[in-house]
Amino acid sequence: MNHPVLDADGHWREFPPLLVDALRRIGGPIAANGFEAAVGGMNSRKAATPGPHRRPRSAWWLNAGNTLDRATAVLPGLMHQRLDELGIDFMVVYPSYGLLLLGIEDDAARRAACRAYNVFQAEQFDGLSRRMAPVAVVPMHTPEEAPEELDHVRALGLKVVTLGSMMRRVNPTALTDTSTARHAIWHDTLALDSNHDCDPVWARCEALRLPVTFHTPGTGSGFRVSPTNFIYNHIGHFASTGEAVCKAMFLGGVTYWFPNLRFCFMEGGVGWACTLYRDLVGHWRVRNLEGVRRTSPGNLETDLFISLVEKHGGVAWRRYLPELQAHAEEIGMQLTIGSTEPPPEPNDFAACRIERAEDIRDAFVPNFYFGCEAEDAVSVAFDTRNNPCGGRINALFSSDVSHFDVPDTRGVLPETYEGVEEDILSTADFRDFVFANGVIFLGHLNREFFDGTAIAAEARQVLAAEGNGQTI
Repeated sequence: MNHPVLDADGHWREFPPLLVDALRRIGGPIAANGFEAAVGGMNSRKAATPGPHRRPRSAWWLNAGNTLDRATAVLPGLMHQRLDELGIDFMVVYPSYGLLLLGIEDDAARRAACRAYNVFQAEQFDGLSRRMAPVAVVPMHTPEEAPEELDHVRALGLKVVTLGSMMRRVNPTALTDTSTARHAIWHDTLALDSNHDCDPVWARCEALRLPVTFHTPGTGSGFRVSPTNFIYNHIGHFASTGEAVCKAMFLGGVTYWFPNLRFCFMEGGVGWACTLYRDLVGHWRVRNLEGVRRTSPGNLETDLFISLVEKHGGVAWRRYLPELQAHAEEIGMQLTIGSTEPPPEPNDFAACRIERAEDIRDAFVPNFYFGCEAEDAVSVAFDTRNNPCGGRINALFSSDVSHFDVPDTRGVLPETYEGVEEDILSTADFRDFVFANGVIFLGHLNREFFDGTAIAAEARQVLAAEGNGQTI
C-alpha cells in the first residue's frame, strides 16, 4: 500500500481494579460506585441462565486464549508498540467499560464517573499521541452536563468524543393511563421529539472543533432481549441504535443547521446507512409536501366515488348508499387509514429544509460517517450507481481490536484487504476506507488534529484536497 492505515475504532479493555481505583482517586466514591453499579448489571446478564427473570443473554467479551492479544488489550503501551505489527499507523482508541458509564441512571454518579474516566483516559495514553488518540465519554442525559464535560475534555487535550444516546425516558402519562402503558418507556434520539434542546451541545462541539461519535449498544432493549441466545441479541444492535439517532439527526435538521459538524456511528457497518439514505430519498419522493397533500381525505371527489359505488359496488354496497349520499362530506375520512386529524406540521422534512432529492444527498453524505469492521460488506458504500443521486457513503475502517470478534489482531488488516483481492473494492475505495475518510472525519473541523502524529504529512495532503473540493 502507498498510504497509511487509520483505525477509526480500536478499543482497549480497561483492567477493572485499576479503573475502579482511578475513578475513586479522581472522582471519589460516587464515581467508583457508579461504575460498579453499571458493570454489575452487565455481569448479571452474563451469569444469567434462562428463567422467569428473562435477563438478556450476554457473553464473554475477550479472547483469553491469545495471551499476547489479551495483554495488548489492557496495556496501551503494548498496543502502541505493536501497531506496526498490526499494520496500523494511527489508532483512535475507544473505551470498553467506559462506554457503560454513559448509561448510569443517577445524574451525580454518571457525571462524576464520566469526568473521572476522561482524566483516567488522558493519563493512560499520555505520551502515546504520535500514534494513538483516546476517546472521551460525554453524557447526554441532561442539556447541561454535555457542554460542561466537552469543555473539560478539551482542557485535558482529548480530541475525539463519543456521546451518550438512546437514553431511556419515562412517559409520566403511562403511570396513570393504562391505555398508554406500552409507551411507558421511550428512547431519546437527541434530535427528534427530545425533551431537551441539544443545539447548545452541537454548537459547543463545533466551537471546540470536536468530531462527534456514537457508540451506543442496542442489546437488552427492543427485540434484542433473548435470555438464551447471545448472537440473537448481538446481530445488528449497533446498527439499530445508529439508524435511530442518524435518522433523527437528519429529519431533525441537525445537519442543516450545523453543516460543518461531522458525526460517526461506530461498529454497525454501512449497509444500514445505505438503506436509510435510499429510504429517505424514496420517502421524500412520495411524502414530500405535495405528496402529503395528495393523501388528504378532503381531496376525494365524492360524487364520482358514489357513482362508482352505484355502478360497481353490487349488493354488498347497496345498504350503505343512502348514508353515503346523506353524508358525502365524511366519505373521505371514512376511507382513511391512520389519523383522523390533520398533523400540526404536514411536512416531515420541514426541519431539514429538503426541497429536492439532491438536498438529501447534500445534507446526509458529507456529514455522516459509519464505522465498519473487517468482515462488514463495505462495497455498497462506494456504489454511486446504486446509491441515489450518486451518493458515496463514508465508510470508516474500524478494527474493533480487543473484543471477541478479533481472534487475532494481526489478521484484521489482511481480512479488510480481501475486498480488493476479490475485486469487490477498488484500490481507491480501499484507500478512502482505511485512510482518507477517517482523516476527513477527524480533521474537517480541526485541521491541526494530526499535527505531530505519524501520519501528519499524508493527512495534510488529504485535508488540503478536501478543502479544495478535490479527490487524491
